Amino acid sequence: MAGSLRQAIDRTTPAMLRARGSFKWAAPGPGGFGAAVAEMDFGAAPAILDALAGLSADANFGYLPPSLAEELSAACAEFARRRYGWEVDPALIHHVPDVIKALELAITRFSRPGAPVILPTPAYMPFLSVPAFLGREIIQVPMRDDGAGFFTLDLDGISGAFRAGGHLLIFCNPYNPLGRVFTRPEMTELSEVVDRHGGRVFADEIHGPLVYPGTRHVPYASTSDLAASHTLTATSASKGWNLPGLKCAQVILTNEPDRQRWEEMGLFAAHGASNPGVVANIAAYRHGEQWLDEILGYLDENRRLLARLLGRHLPGVRYRPPDGTYLAWFDCSALDLPDSPGELVTRRAQLTVVDGPAFGDGGAGSFRFNFATPQPVLTEMVERIASALRPA
Repeated sequence: MAGSLRQAIDRTTPAMLRARGSFKWAAPGPGGFGAAVAEMDFGAAPAILDALAGLSADANFGYLPPSLAEELSAACAEFARRRYGWEVDPALIHHVPDVIKALELAITRFSRPGAPVILPTPAYMPFLSVPAFLGREIIQVPMRDDGAGFFTLDLDGISGAFRAGGHLLIFCNPYNPLGRVFTRPEMTELSEVVDRHGGRVFADEIHGPLVYPGTRHVPYASTSDLAASHTLTATSASKGWNLPGLKCAQVILTNEPDRQRWEEMGLFAAHGASNPGVVANIAAYRHGEQWLDEILGYLDENRRLLARLLGRHLPGVRYRPPDGTYLAWFDCSALDLPDSPGELVTRRAQLTVVDGPAFGDGGAGSFRFNFATPQPVLTEMVERIASALRPA
């Protein structure tokens, strides 16, 4: 990592983070620490700041120009080819405001009407609320745990959920909140199960840029023609470059029936990506990889530092450094705690985390912790957590 960027990050204090006013750091209240919301505390890539400054200088704040949307599709396709080795026709990449909008479209426009949604759990919290909001039942399928924090898909359980009437499977890779980056053989097995039952897959790959040495993000739809035939993929630069507030994501279509259905939907079905978000995503994909790689190096150090800190302060907490994302899963089930661990941390340490039950089946006794923060801050956070979880 470039010395200047590292120094800037390490000099960032909790007071400075609170002063930015983001929800992540405002939610804990005065003097609190934010580790719940999935955003990073590292500022922004210079290329993105330059692109946004150019947009402002031109006062380009009207409706999204078609030329800018086409440029976004091309930039996303270029990044997928360069980073993942995935050849995608830019004409099959469409803008949406965020991945949640993409999920809504997948459920309402691309899945069997009224069919339950299949969800491996623990799962990203909105995946438990959005289908219900749209009137769909959710069939939860808990992940398989090897006892050491390594989680795999329960393919038998997923097959049973399809037999029970489920049609659309939500597949998150890299996996929020467990940090798994799934292998090609795992995804090949999954695609065979989905195909056997005539199912669909919504592949949330928003954390695809955030994978660590020893792992590689392989887009699910790229694994085979079979997978491509039943998949709707959603991605964005928003996690890798910390842009969620700018509202821009992409839906990637990989089969002809979905392409035709998208054309039939009409202009406003996916309307809502902002000009700043589109410009920022283009800049990230085309000019932001050096910054991303430097940040990944820092995050890699953080995930390992976290293991050492927990070993020193909380040896009873089970933690496996994630393969991808900047989200850690702390299993506190071996501790003798009077309340849910996430609630104790939030209340006693004034440090917001996301308590395990919010992630559905399999979440009890655990909580999710965001480690995308300066290392001095991370160290203080773990010390606060340890103090909160010690017997009163």
